[in-house]
Amino acid sequence: MRVALHTKVRADRIDRYEAAHREVPVELTDAIRAAGATSWTIWRSGTDLFHVLDCEDYGRLLAELKELPVNVAWQARMVELLDVVHDYSDEGAEAGLPVVWELP
Repeated sequence: MRVALHTKVRADRIDRYEAAHREVPVELTDAIRAAGATSWTIWRSGTDLFHVLDCEDYGRLLAELKELPVNVAWQARMVELLDVVHDYSDEGAEAGLPVVWELP
């Protein structure tokens, strides 16, 4: 399944956010893949961040990562940089952006 998400970086922390993503821990990327993700891309427009990820089951991915120490540490780092964070709650599995149109 493909999931699109929207988060927001704090305007005064864009450089720190981008620097953090140049050094995502291998343990975290391995865990994301093990939870079923095959790709994850983030685009930035101003302070708006748009994520597109492909995974087997987004709810399962969130559940597997939610309490994982490496992800908990990463999310603690991200909460300092973001105005709108990635939602790892049960409701977060339904937080993807709705598809409006796709090229047939």
